[in-house]
Amino acid sequence: MIFLYNLGISFLRIAFKLAAPFHSKASAFVTGRKDIIAKINTAVAGNTAPLIWVHCASLGEFEQGRPIIESFKKEFADHKILLTFFSPSGYEVRKNYPLADYVFYLPWDTSSNAKRFVEMTKPVMALFVKYEFWLNYSMELKRRNIPLLSVSAIFRTDQLFFQSYGGFYRTILKQFTYFFVQNDESVKLLKSIGITNCQLAGDTRFDRVHEIVKQAEEIPLAKTFKSDSMVFVVGSCWPEDLDVLAPFINESRMKFIIAPHEISEASLAYTEKMLQVKSIRYSLAAGNTALSDYEVLIIDNMGMLSRLYRYGEFAYIGGAFGKGLHNILEAACYGVPIFFGNKNFAKFAEAVDLINRGGAFEIADYTDLKMKYELLNVPESFQLACEVTKLYVEENLGATEKIMKYSRKLLTAKK
Repeated sequence: MIFLYNLGISFLRIAFKLAAPFHSKASAFVTGRKDIIAKINTAVAGNTAPLIWVHCASLGEFEQGRPIIESFKKEFADHKILLTFFSPSGYEVRKNYPLADYVFYLPWDTSSNAKRFVEMTKPVMALFVKYEFWLNYSMELKRRNIPLLSVSAIFRTDQLFFQSYGGFYRTILKQFTYFFVQNDESVKLLKSIGITNCQLAGDTRFDRVHEIVKQAEEIPLAKTFKSDSMVFVVGSCWPEDLDVLAPFINESRMKFIIAPHEISEASLAYTEKMLQVKSIRYSLAAGNTALSDYEVLIIDNMGMLSRLYRYGEFAYIGGAFGKGLHNILEAACYGVPIFFGNKNFAKFAEAVDLINRGGAFEIADYTDLKMKYELLNVPESFQLACEVTKLYVEENLGATEKIMKYSRKLLTAKK
């Protein structure tokens, strides 16, 4: 089976090379890994400090690994951080991340690459985030007695590990030193296949977004726009979301802050076209003495969405009518009822949890949105939804500290 696994990796490499001339992401996969072993060797050749290796598939997993990296840098300032990515969408965005001493693509998981990579970097500990389970790397780390942790991991019954024919894949899991998982089901699934070196820790993203909220600065312009009005904040809004929201906005007596998923001129113009109420772009709002008279503030910049939710009594998060729901935790940290589309949210545990508890609401169309919003117009219902959302976040804080507590023991023992 190991032979077949390695053969599969070889076929995957060939597939990416063949696709590279026709697909930008495949091209980035190939180009980014050109001479990657030599580049890593050159970068770490003179390093004498202990090194902690954190591996993420992409950008979403990075956000889960980020609070752990930040904690390591605070507590183990004499250690270096090596951050690797499998996907270009993670590497290209975070290749200059300042808290990582080295950032690279992960070389393909062949036995020779794994041996050379671990030999060169000499990590004292490795942490793989969420779904990352690589056979050769995990075997090489175990062979050298280097602790390997799986963090913010989540398991499902349909994964190969838990099938009757999944013995080989279970071998990969048995290379790990410890698992920090997101939910009780994951603990039960691991124990069902004899893996007991695990604990329920939760999702480190809660720690990350909670820290963002604590440190968030005011946005004076948004505060002026809100004035004494109730505000509905719409984050990561796609055209499919706006098609449902526009009739609601046009008849509502509330104010709205809309942050489109894309801020191209075409996207902004489409948003304005769909609105029949008075709207203004953020870039044009500075110095407008009548700003509080507008009903919609359209955000035409990047980077402030997490701070905008503080001005809302309600939040709508986009993406679920398309490829997938965007981050709802930033809004949840402010303890507001959350709405989103009903098509593609089920794989996000926090969305399902909050629906079940009464803090979030999936909507099918304008009529459904209006009905569920009107139910929340009852003060008791609104207050309950706010309390549920806020409490959900508070209950899920602390995953990072659980991982750090275990890591401290390992790193201290190595000194």
